[in-house]
Amino acid sequence: MINETPRVRFAPSPTGYLHVGGLRTALYNYLFAKHNNGTFVLRIEDTDRTRLVQGAVENLIDTLKWAGLEYDEGPFIKGDFGPYIQSDRLDIYKKYVKELIDNNKAYYCFCSTERLEKIREEQQQLKLQPKYDKHCLCLSKEEIQNRIANGEPYVVRLNVLPDQLIRIEDVIRGTVEFNSNIVDDQVLLKSDGFPTYHLANVVDDHLMKITHVIRGEEWLSSTPKHVLLYDYFGWERPVFAHLPLLLNLDRKKLSKRQSDVAVEDFRDKGFLKEALVNFVALLGWTAGDDVEFYYLDELINKFSLERVNKSGAVFDLDKLTWLNAEHLRKKSNPEIIELIRKFNNSDNAAKGFNDEYLSKVVDCMRERISFIHELFEKAPFFFNEFDCYDQEVIQKRWKDDSGKLLSDFLTLIESKDTVNKQDFEDILHNVAENNNVGSARIIHPLRLAVSGIGIGPGLYDILDIIGKEKVIFRIKKALELIKK
Repeated sequence: MINETPRVRFAPSPTGYLHVGGLRTALYNYLFAKHNNGTFVLRIEDTDRTRLVQGAVENLIDTLKWAGLEYDEGPFIKGDFGPYIQSDRLDIYKKYVKELIDNNKAYYCFCSTERLEKIREEQQQLKLQPKYDKHCLCLSKEEIQNRIANGEPYVVRLNVLPDQLIRIEDVIRGTVEFNSNIVDDQVLLKSDGFPTYHLANVVDDHLMKITHVIRGEEWLSSTPKHVLLYDYFGWERPVFAHLPLLLNLDRKKLSKRQSDVAVEDFRDKGFLKEALVNFVALLGWTAGDDVEFYYLDELINKFSLERVNKSGAVFDLDKLTWLNAEHLRKKSNPEIIELIRKFNNSDNAAKGFNDEYLSKVVDCMRERISFIHELFEKAPFFFNEFDCYDQEVIQKRWKDDSGKLLSDFLTLIESKDTVNKQDFEDILHNVAENNNVGSARIIHPLRLAVSGIGIGPGLYDILDIIGKEKVIFRIKKALELIKK
């Protein structure tokens, strides 16, 4: 076990967006590094040139920064172990490939795609595990040199010895053993001169002095190849920790076909970064208590790899939504107002209102919303005028005397120079008493008149926030339009 100050890395491929599973991997690496006063490295693994997406690197970095996961070394940040983009390190990989070949740990392979496909089909028919048959292992140096000189395409393969026990110690899974007979002679260098993930990953982790490799369970089956490379080079292995799979509610692997999986999707839907990070941290890890609400600094303080579970973690959107509401409610009014002003609603509804007004809106809506956008959806009457009224509410709440009651309410309001929240309540009770009806007889049609709907925050809060002039204007408009 490596005891030095940890250096960990998040090494995504720039394929377009950041999967929530990738965010969890980045987060666990970040939390582990910060908890142990270590270093969090970002490395871009772009050796698969067929999957590159323009702008994906910048998007990955922006998304990590949005989530609050600032890396210590990586692209655009100076470090002692760069470059941190693999396509800038090709000469390094070729040097180590040559070392493996010289020591008979790897070999050139000139087999055509057609031959490889034929071998695979034959093995499948015999119900054998598909793997390369070492056909090119014993080629003479002269033949190899001639074929290379003739421009014949080739790859370089790992030379896996048969009947070897490969033992891996994993922080989360304990001891995991593989027989080398099921490990393929994996391609290390492709015909285009780029390394495969397996070679570049191991070489970079060693040269960048990565002490702990924390990654998803899907990489566990590749780890024997990586361990062999460490051993072949004579390098110390890092500590491995393979994280549990993320699952849908049906306990199948989290799939884009069933739900959103991109961090950017959740951000665009209005989820707070604090809530998403909090939620993702709990996908496979627990501090051992009943606490579910965490800020990032609290996660750093409590995180340990030993508390990560082996079993798959269910991605429960309802829980994420609940956490979003909890984080939103714990924000101060100025923080929420800043989010309101940044919110990209189509008509920029909050633009014309000052912070004092918005603070009152926040006070009465805080417990009623889980997202900023719900402020505009559930209480549009705070921001825009309207000409439509909920027809079901009209049928249920607008009585024969509603017009008279609202007219009486209107007369008393207009007679006052200023009206505050308590005045609105007193006037309503006076009108009810004078007409020998209960307060509810006025409250429901009045709410409809000033908001257009039958539900929402307290009526007196609405009246106080929109103010006397708008109350008068909206009552008059309602008396005219609802009558029609």
